[in-house]
Amino acid sequence: MIRPSQAFRLVYISWIMAKHGLDELLLSIPMFRPIRFLRHLMWWRLLRERDVPRGARIRRALEDLGPIFVKFGQILSTRRDLLPDDIARELERLQDRVPPFPGETARSIIEAAYRKPIDQIFAEFDETPIASASIAQVHAARLLGGPEVVVKVLRPDIAPVIRRDLGLMYILAGNIQRYWKEGRRLRPVDVVAEFEKNIWDELDLMREAANASQLRRNFEGSPDLYIPEIYWDYSRRNVMVMERIYGIPIGHMEKLRAAQIDFKALSERGVEIFFTQVFRHNFFHADMHPGNIFVTPDGQYIAVDFGIVGTLSNEDKRYLAENFIAFFRRDYHRVAQLHVESGWVPKETRVDEFEAAIRTVCEPIFERPFSEISFGQLLLNLFQTARRFNMEVQPQLVLLQKTLLNIEGLGRQLYPDLDLWQTAKPFLERWMSEQLGVRALANRLKDAAPQWSEKIPELPMLFHDTLQRARDGRLQVNSNPEELQRIRSEIRRANRRTVAAVVGGTLVLGAALIKGLDGYAPTMLAGVPLSSWVLGISGALVWLTLWLDSD
Repeated sequence: MIRPSQAFRLVYISWIMAKHGLDELLLSIPMFRPIRFLRHLMWWRLLRERDVPRGARIRRALEDLGPIFVKFGQILSTRRDLLPDDIARELERLQDRVPPFPGETARSIIEAAYRKPIDQIFAEFDETPIASASIAQVHAARLLGGPEVVVKVLRPDIAPVIRRDLGLMYILAGNIQRYWKEGRRLRPVDVVAEFEKNIWDELDLMREAANASQLRRNFEGSPDLYIPEIYWDYSRRNVMVMERIYGIPIGHMEKLRAAQIDFKALSERGVEIFFTQVFRHNFFHADMHPGNIFVTPDGQYIAVDFGIVGTLSNEDKRYLAENFIAFFRRDYHRVAQLHVESGWVPKETRVDEFEAAIRTVCEPIFERPFSEISFGQLLLNLFQTARRFNMEVQPQLVLLQKTLLNIEGLGRQLYPDLDLWQTAKPFLERWMSEQLGVRALANRLKDAAPQWSEKIPELPMLFHDTLQRARDGRLQVNSNPEELQRIRSEIRRANRRTVAAVVGGTLVLGAALIKGLDGYAPTMLAGVPLSSWVLGISGALVWLTLWLDSD
């Protein structure tokens, strides 16, 4: 049931879609084809820009529809496994150009969260925001007698807006899935459900603070990456306080050159940070676009905005590392095997056919210099190929691919000749050596040592108790009599079936031989051919056995 507010919103969405020429996408749905001719009578077609690609039209429509649809487009851009390349590239350009809400409102939200006047919390608070996005905005402040901080404040009354627009997204997605032939494959309802989970997670700033703390702990003392400190005493679900950092935005190339930054070293350090997060820490910042990354004058990265993070299972990490190594060795058979072993494609997939498909996609890529090969594009091509073999969508790998594309794009922006493989290969091979062989065994034994140290002192007493019970005749093996009786009955039935099959088969064969030898003068017994007697007896024996088997 559509509520009045949703109905007005739906009319506005329809107007925006028509304005940007997206009514053509709507009319391409089979159920609307009979009225497709009406698009030539729509007067607003005269207002459209000519020859604008469909991806750009979708991006502009989302920007006009407001912050929730912009955020949806940003998350949708990570689903490169579902979208055509031209649309995905355009959606990556979406920016949170959202007007800030008044500083007085931010002050009121903070005072309500802490239940005290703002001057009892901060020595200074700037009501003019530093940045404003679809979910929250950021203000500069200084703690009482303490350091400079930034205060992130959720937008007021954002939850009802999200709830309203999510309801409409589900309605639109349901219709697309029901009436468009590509709807079932693209699974738009599942995509909206994934967006819903992500956006509600982003509304909990305590969750983001916890992500930041974990990343900070992982890179404590690292010269490569700095994560600002979270001030937990001042953090709430709708307010987060974090150390203020100063650095050069990574997209400002002229400022980086003025600071005499070594671009080659900086780009290689970024790749190392990415692989360290994924393979060593199993906890990676999954929103590393240029707006969230800064650089200090001595070349250290600083990251902010920790609302989206990713993790991989140990099995996924190992299979992924082996895939990368096999790819660059052009061992396509191993790549196909890994996909089957990992369960990413069905077990019944023919490895040789999958191998041939992968070779067809990858060989043209490897004809180019290594410095021009894109890891992210390689993964994208692989996923698109695997889709033909019913590869199930792996959300954790899609998020990883999106992050890798971001890192790779940043690295090549800084240093166009970046050879990502030469940078990543030593790390991957070193990590694989730590996971396999004697070194890996030693590490696992080291990890298990605390548990063994607790159990070993108990072993002599357990061994003595077992021997004592055996000597006294008190050692028992528990069993289930009913289960044993069921097994015995099943064995007897199987034996009867076997005997019936052997006897019946022998008699049928005998009947056939007798009939063949008799020719046109069959041997008679009580007026009935002998072969018919044999067949009748065999049938009776089989029926009797099945009747006994039914008890």
